[in-house]
Amino acid sequence: MMNQDVCPKCGLPKELCICEEVAKESQKVTIRVNRRRYGKEVTVVDGMDGGDINLDELARFLKSRLACGGTVKDSTIELQGQHKARVREMLISKGFSPGQIKVV
Repeated sequence: MMNQDVCPKCGLPKELCICEEVAKESQKVTIRVNRRRYGKEVTVVDGMDGGDINLDELARFLKSRLACGGTVKDSTIELQGQHKARVREMLISKGFSPGQIKVV
């Protein structure tokens, strides 16, 4: 019988699991701004296709720090407004590799 507190991928306890940190370092993230209807700008964070990253939690963190609305669609995070530089800094602070983040 498998213990519920053990990660099925790495075999470590959930508190010590490093799967998400490893997935963060290997992502090639693209940050861009799209212009929507009526001139509204949306910052799109794309390229996080690894299943180990909790996109809902990351989107919640970004939205609260940027004081904006947003959503998660497929494997992208959409944030209302123009936040390219600040999103890059926040992703780096969350453990993403600076060399793998491209701002377009």
